Amino acid sequence: MSNVGFRIFTKIKRPDKNVVELFRGLPVANIADEMNRVNCVDARIKPVSKKPLLGTAFTVRARIGDNLMFHKALDMAQPGDIIVVDGRGDVVNSLTGEIMMRQAMKKGLAGVVIDGAVRDADALRELDLAIYAAGITPQGPYKDGPGEINVPVCIGGVVVQPGDILVGDGDGIVVIHPKDAAGTAAKAQGKFAKEQVTFKAIEEGTLDRSAYSDEAFIKRGCEIIDDYYE
Repeated sequence: MSNVGFRIFTKIKRPDKNVVELFRGLPVANIADEMNRVNCVDARIKPVSKKPLLGTAFTVRARIGDNLMFHKALDMAQPGDIIVVDGRGDVVNSLTGEIMMRQAMKKGLAGVVIDGAVRDADALRELDLAIYAAGITPQGPYKDGPGEINVPVCIGGVVVQPGDILVGDGDGIVVIHPKDAAGTAAKAQGKFAKEQVTFKAIEEGTLDRSAYSDEAFIKRGCEIIDDYYE
């Protein structure tokens, strides 16, 4: 009988690394736009370090304030994985700090995303590892369990499945299911290319702003009054 709430699944279906690499260098905003703006992690989960995030989700469901299963995930995760910890958004106790994050770097992990808190923030900011968290506190964790590894989790309002692709930059994180990856990447690459054309038009003074002209606003029913408000 399955011990729901305290169990470890040892296998996940990781996407091909070439599929993951399709997203390298693409702004999260471009990807999110091409996913109808619905798969972005809540803004309360912010970057702690400067390194961009790209990799495959290795998920952990933790008991509030407890990092026992997080430690186990550090031993199990493979290079290129992102450990994604569902800490229920609690920021009373940190779930990780510099020691664990240096272990993650040594293993070649692609990053860590925590719906919970971290500590040793000054040190984490300087590490060559993508780290995102919902908060910062010096108060440390418990190590008692229970918890689960490689089950669906919820991070910042978005469900993350083991093997999902995560992309993060200064704006935040977007989650992509591997089945949707190739098509989403192609559309996001097209969006990115169009933006480069727009940037060039801005510099050359040729950008079409007619959609924001007085005529366009009047057509929408907006009243334009050539006087002061009194």
